[in-house]
Amino acid sequence: MTSPSDPITVEERGHVFLIGLGRPDKRNAFSLRMLDGLARAYARFEDTDSARCAVLFAHGEHFTAGLDLREVGPAVAKGAALVPPGGLDPLDLFGRRRTKPLVCAVQGYCLTIGVELMLASDIRIAASDTIFAQMEVQRGIMAFGGATIRLPLAAGWGNAMRWLLTGDRFDAAEALRIGLAQEIVAPGEQLARAVAIAERVAAQAPLAVRATLASARLAVERGPAVALEGLKAEARGLMHTADALEGVRSFAERRAGRFEGR
Repeated sequence: MTSPSDPITVEERGHVFLIGLGRPDKRNAFSLRMLDGLARAYARFEDTDSARCAVLFAHGEHFTAGLDLREVGPAVAKGAALVPPGGLDPLDLFGRRRTKPLVCAVQGYCLTIGVELMLASDIRIAASDTIFAQMEVQRGIMAFGGATIRLPLAAGWGNAMRWLLTGDRFDAAEALRIGLAQEIVAPGEQLARAVAIAERVAAQAPLAVRATLASARLAVERGPAVALEGLKAEARGLMHTADALEGVRSFAERRAGRFEGR
């Protein structure tokens, strides 16, 4: 486990891998060092065999106030790489991709890259005090971390344009309404709820979870017809795994399955 003074913290808790934004004195505004650390943490999660599901959360009062544009802006304008060699893009846009599920827990300010990190995750939990905004147009730029692509898919065209084209702030109730968040909890309970869901995911058969995630992602990104092409073969392959045999056995014995990912 890393310490909360680090810009990014990691902790392995059983099969759950916790990744924390650890710059609370700056409202977790993203510096280049923080972006670098987050990409390395995602790669570590992906490469840790025992880690079956991750939770992205933030230390302190706020999830993130967004990018530190004074530092990150010039780097982006020059075309600098924001993902280090061996890292994994937390925004899931370029290069190597995450194949295991991730739950995101947010609170306080969740601005710009914060919304995009949520959209790049698989399940999103928000505290009722969370304030969201994709406010790039108010600064003369556009969202470049995936919001223009993913928010219309998650929220519908009109809902996405309402917030992308104005940069206005919205609350947790609106995030729930448009599908940005799946659950709203009392402030301070978001991490525990996210961990509980991650533990439920991690208790399932790992190969089946990853295959399910991959199939759903393929359908969204490349269309149902493409996803259908390999669906039956993937399902048949899973039926010959040790986990599938354990699933049948546990069903017959009326108990929870004990899956090993093989």
